[in-house]
Amino acid sequence: MLFGVKGVAAYADHAKILGQEDEAVYAFVQEALAGILRTDLTVDDCVALAMKCGQINLRAMELLDAGNTGTYGHPVPTTVPLGARQGKAILVSGHDLKDLETILVQSAGKGINVYTHGEMLPTHGYPGLKKYPHFYGHFGTAWQNQAKEFPLFPGAILMTTNCLQKPQASYADNIFTTGLVGWPGTTHVANQDFSPVIAKALAMPGFAEDTDKGSVMVGFGRNTVLSVADKVIAAVKSKAIRRFFLVGGCDGAKPGRNYYTELVEKIPADCMVLTLACGKFRFFDMQLGDIRGIPRLLDIGQCNDAYSAIKIAVALAGAFDCGVNDLPLSIILSWYEQKAVAILLTLLSLGVKDIRLGPTLPAFITPNVLDVLVKNFAIKPTTTADADLKAILG
Repeated sequence: MLFGVKGVAAYADHAKILGQEDEAVYAFVQEALAGILRTDLTVDDCVALAMKCGQINLRAMELLDAGNTGTYGHPVPTTVPLGARQGKAILVSGHDLKDLETILVQSAGKGINVYTHGEMLPTHGYPGLKKYPHFYGHFGTAWQNQAKEFPLFPGAILMTTNCLQKPQASYADNIFTTGLVGWPGTTHVANQDFSPVIAKALAMPGFAEDTDKGSVMVGFGRNTVLSVADKVIAAVKSKAIRRFFLVGGCDGAKPGRNYYTELVEKIPADCMVLTLACGKFRFFDMQLGDIRGIPRLLDIGQCNDAYSAIKIAVALAGAFDCGVNDLPLSIILSWYEQKAVAILLTLLSLGVKDIRLGPTLPAFITPNVLDVLVKNFAIKPTTTADADLKAILG
């Protein structure tokens, strides 16, 4: 419950920045924190409170979705370079679209190219952000690799919201924080005036030449996917699409997370892969081809865009006149922190079953908790890619 509430609070804060609030969300946070201290709750009471957390998190993600799409438009399919453009550079990591927009506005016309890192990758699909000509490409992968990747970036680095690791000496002088994230000794921008970031970028060498490292596609939110729903439905009915796999969640450094790379590599060519959050970086640059013109690998967005994934699943269930659990859909999640827990609670509160969770179960899932999850929701730990695919596909 505590992890779930932290996830709800994170999404609520993101939404508030963009002018979206609901008192019901704040009221539940108080209710949940009070509930954690109670000693008279039964197992059923605890499950009910956890399910309410999932429902409230759905509302928080809805608010954030309204803030993002209402401000910057619905994402559209967009090709994002993984290489570099010659010139000065700023790297923006974290989750906050407002901070990214502000840095784009303040750096315009200064000869600086702006790159994304980590979960900022999907922002390239938003019309209100991609309109800036100096918003160029994506650098690096997931949050846990920053100590290896940031020393290679020849410009200023801005961390928005969470996912900051202890800055290494090799880049400590050119990394900045803003919003709720910070680190002792790291310059913090507290007033949306990113002139120190821009000045540092102009003082650093930048990229000496253009480089081509391929590209990836983003922008497959619910509006884009549902705009071709007729093609998707026809492909399923004709068996051109056998199954959908939603593979996503939070990435981490612990051994075993190559499971997700192997899984996506081995998913048959007649299956679609939907992904979101930083778990995608285990396979985001794979070239999986397409099925009848629809890319097999669809990046739905950031972790909070689980809201889009839910809307897609509900719409497809309606089109096929069945429940979400009856769809040819398998959900395989990687967990790490509070947002992943909040999203899991949301899926469970919607009655979604047979979710596979890995690469190892969270430490707070005790044998008794696992027993409740298995009995009530048929949740399963991941095993091996081959074994899980055989169990799913037969």
